[in-house]
Amino acid sequence: MSESCNPASLGYLIADLSRLYGRVFDRRAAHLGLTRVQWRALKRIHQNEGLTQAALADVMDMEPIAVGRVVDRLQKAGFVERRNDPNDRRCWRLHLSPQSNELMDLIEDVATGLREDSLAEVAPDDLRITLQVLGQIRETLSQLDRASRGESSLRKS
Repeated sequence: MSESCNPASLGYLIADLSRLYGRVFDRRAAHLGLTRVQWRALKRIHQNEGLTQAALADVMDMEPIAVGRVVDRLQKAGFVERRNDPNDRRCWRLHLSPQSNELMDLIEDVATGLREDSLAEVAPDDLRITLQVLGQIRETLSQLDRASRGESSLRKS
């Protein structure tokens, strides 16, 4: 069995794809002065305007203290605003600043270009099947993750 068809190599292949994708993204976005982690944070805040820093850490799968430093840098650069939560004075809600709109458009152009370039040699049917299978794997792993935290169970057939 070739390595590309060996199920045991799936995790390594996904990790390599992530590493290479990130490396190319960082190079293409360097002129914007934004790291991949900062872009991911901006994207998540854009998708969930008003989320808390703790929720951002959770969706980014990062430690809250590390996310705090990322948000500090984004706030200092003028891209993110921390606003008081009207229901909890101890809590801050994260919002994109008006200044971040142009940056979001530019970084989205970088992401779109990379996605198009990286998929240029992939047939549409192959991509559809790949995305379907990866979605199934993600769902199974999410169920396993919840089960390991005691939230639900996944039965083996």
